[in-house]
Amino acid sequence: MIPFTNEELWPAVESVISKVRPAIQSDGGDIKLIAIDNNKVYVQLQGACIGCSSSNTTLKFGVEKQMKILIHPEMTVIAVPFGYEEKLDELR
Repeated sequence: MIPFTNEELWPAVESVISKVRPAIQSDGGDIKLIAIDNNKVYVQLQGACIGCSSSNTTLKFGVEKQMKILIHPEMTVIAVPFGYEEKLDELR
């Protein structure tokens, strides 16, 4: 169990996202933090990342890997499709 509240995790998660964002932007995409809930980080890939076949790899082996290394090994990153920003329960 992660010993941090969702609010305590927010700055750390934003920091990790800011570290991976340049690589994502270099391919014409971007990443937006949507929510954090019980070690699950909900993000939305944008720009050229939408529909890209490498999007899942970017999330799991790029973003999530850095979250696990820099914050806590139990962190999970979940992609939020457009239109699901208010329906996160459906993504769990």
